[in-house]
Amino acid sequence: MSGPVPAADPGSPYPGSSIGAPDPSRGAGSGEPAGPSPRSGAARPHRAGRGESLRFAVTHTLPAFARGVSAPRPAVGSLLGAVGQPRWSAATLRSLRDRYGGAPVLLGGASGDTLVLLDPADVEDFFARPVRELALDAVDKTKIFSVLEPTGVICAHGDLREARRALNDRVLGHHEETHPSCETFRTVIAEECVRLTTGPTLPYARLERAAQRISRRIVLGDQAAGDEELARWLLTLRQEGNWGAVRRGPTPANRRLYQAATDRLHVYAPHAPGTTLLGQAMKTACDPDVDAVGQAHHWLLALDAIGLIVARTLLLLAAHPAEQTALYNAPHAPDTGRLRACVLETLRLYPLVNDLLRILRADTTWRGVPYKAGTHVLVPIGFLQRDSSLVPGGSLFAPGRWHTEGAEHDPRMAPFGHGEGRCPGDRLGLMVATEICAQLLRAHHLTKGSPRLDPHRSLPGALNASGIRLTLARS
Repeated sequence: MSGPVPAADPGSPYPGSSIGAPDPSRGAGSGEPAGPSPRSGAARPHRAGRGESLRFAVTHTLPAFARGVSAPRPAVGSLLGAVGQPRWSAATLRSLRDRYGGAPVLLGGASGDTLVLLDPADVEDFFARPVRELALDAVDKTKIFSVLEPTGVICAHGDLREARRALNDRVLGHHEETHPSCETFRTVIAEECVRLTTGPTLPYARLERAAQRISRRIVLGDQAAGDEELARWLLTLRQEGNWGAVRRGPTPANRRLYQAATDRLHVYAPHAPGTTLLGQAMKTACDPDVDAVGQAHHWLLALDAIGLIVARTLLLLAAHPAEQTALYNAPHAPDTGRLRACVLETLRLYPLVNDLLRILRADTTWRGVPYKAGTHVLVPIGFLQRDSSLVPGGSLFAPGRWHTEGAEHDPRMAPFGHGEGRCPGDRLGLMVATEICAQLLRAHHLTKGSPRLDPHRSLPGALNASGIRLTLARS
């Protein structure tokens, strides 16, 4: 890591944290210094200079949009990885943390001011704040999701957001140790995984198609398993969502396509078995504004991404034979507890969402510094989870770290977020990804993976799933 690491507070549980340092007035670099305001006596925020804001945009924000927020663009992702963009982004964030002593820093941007948090104590505060104050419907995020799922929980706030979130929590089994339909879903996964092991090689495209069939069967039922037309409509909407942040709103074509997809969901809804997510939603009495059927757009979006997670997890296991061998040292191999840790570790290294973005819905303070309503707040969780000054061996594949007590609630590692904004489908998503891996490894083992990864060196900052190809052999 380049540059000095902020000194840790002797009483802090976070290595490298600047907790305990005098925050409002510490080093401000070339930006606006923090300190007492001549008029009010209140501390002023650290504000980055124009050059720093431009560097952040060029190395961090713009590449994220170019890579694709709602639908990855594989070619762009490969190009950015090849030229070292993840390293540029990490260098920018380290520079901001070093220059401002770890304090929150305001950066200017096209959508207004963004408060960037780089200290674990601030990130913990971020997760602890209620979503009515620190809302998920940030401007750019709402622009993107208004194309994909305008009636989804992400685009709502206030009482409507609470009602939609409550429905999602119930349907996804957010507060349950295991989902009520877990055994039915395992049967679906087993049936779909049979076709994945018919040959010695497993390309990503085949794995992705199987994950999408699993997604449709879990959300809508067997009736939708082969609905490739719906899959194409949803993919087009996600690709259009990539442009949402630079458009005023959904285009007429987007609206027509969204309506077509929604009409298809309404066709399935009356016949969806009670074990499916849509079937459970239909059994739940709720206000029409909640739009139970409309929530299925996000469930499909989230579960369709399982193929990407599984491909990366298996590639990492192929590159770490000792970890793969450990999976079979259990009475019922492969050890699903270890596999679950491998999936979590994959999500730590390659999160589906690199930046957690929210918006202040009321004037508030952070470390005693006032910030106005409408200010965006960003946690670059993808960077923090790999930062070796915070997470030991941050760029290495070490699934054992997830067996440590409290690991899944550690604010330094948050593949699904924490607090009120935590993904309600975290346990369901982990179960599905783990079970697919288990089905594939139950009678096979991985002999090779492409691209090749060196287990003894820091793993690459980006890993394009579309190029992954796995080789399986019968055990």
